[in-house]
Amino acid sequence: MDTRARHLLVELHGCDSALLNDAPRLREILRRAAEEAGATIVAEVMHPYSPHGVTGVFVIEESHFSLHTWPESGYAAVDFYTCGDVSPERAAEVLRQALGAGSMRLLLVERGRPLGEDPFRVLALPER
Repeated sequence: MDTRARHLLVELHGCDSALLNDAPRLREILRRAAEEAGATIVAEVMHPYSPHGVTGVFVIEESHFSLHTWPESGYAAVDFYTCGDVSPERAAEVLRQALGAGSMRLLLVERGRPLGEDPFRVLALPER
């Protein structure tokens, strides 16, 4: 059985705290990341929290992108679940640059791998 999907988990540290609390700007950034990754956006939801933080989910034809922010910590957690020819690594790089992250960790899960095969791969460790 081939891999059914790629699930990229992204940890972004040292991000611009003001930007992590700006739902309209985060929507633009997440949209650009999806487009540059080759994804087809179907629906978008952004939810700002009080007093701070934002959750955003983009449904794409190839599955979904989600973003959760903690401005008080300069931290964002992102996941890109994709099928087909979408490049979640490209989306992660767009977010890293746009959010001004000081470090990025990536874990790739190859969804649907046969039992006995390790579906987890660390792609990038935080910069020191």
